[in-house]
Amino acid sequence: MNKPETAPLETSNSAAGLLIRPSAESDLPRIHAIYEWAVVHGTGTFETEVPSVEEMGRRRAEVLGRALPFLVAERGGQVLGYAYANYFRPRMAYRYCLEDSIYLHPDAQGQGVGRLLLAELMARCEAAGGRQMLAVIGDADNKGSIGVHTALGFEHTGVLKAAGWKFGRWLDVVLMQRCLGPGETSNPA
Repeated sequence: MNKPETAPLETSNSAAGLLIRPSAESDLPRIHAIYEWAVVHGTGTFETEVPSVEEMGRRRAEVLGRALPFLVAERGGQVLGYAYANYFRPRMAYRYCLEDSIYLHPDAQGQGVGRLLLAELMARCEAAGGRQMLAVIGDADNKGSIGVHTALGFEHTGVLKAAGWKFGRWLDVVLMQRCLGPGETSNPA
C-alpha cells in the first residue's frame, strides 16, 4: 500500500488556508485512507488490520454520540488529517477523562497541522466538560506526536514498556496528560 489514494498534497509550511471543522460523513473515505496508511506503515496505532470504511463510520458515530468532537483539517477542499477524542475507558467514571487521537496524511506531517488540530480538539473537549486529556502515544520513538503534545502543555506521565508487537518488534507506549479547564480543582457540573 502506498500513500492514501488521493494525489500528493501540495505542501505548505504555514496554516494559510487551513480549515479545521467538524467531520462529515462524506469525509469518511479520506479519513479511512489516512488511517489505512497509518495502520499499514506506522507505529502510531497498534492496530494491525485495516478496519473498513463502515467500521470507521461506526467509530465516528460513537464519538459523536457522546457529544465529543471528531474534527478534520482541510486545505483547498482536501482533508489533510483528522482528530477526535473519546472516553479513556468505557466505564462512566472516565467520562471526564478523554483520550485524543490524531492522524495526518504523510505529506501533511511536520507542517503544524497536528498542533492546530490538537489545540482545537482540546478547546472543544473543554467546552464539552472534559477535565483531563490523555495522549496514549504508540511507539516511544514517535517524536512528532510527543513533541506536539509537549508543545501544548501535556506532561509525561509514564511508559508502558513493550506493550505492543508490530512490524517484528516490541513497541513502548508513552502516556502524557493535560488538565482541561479547572481539571480536578472542582466537581463537574
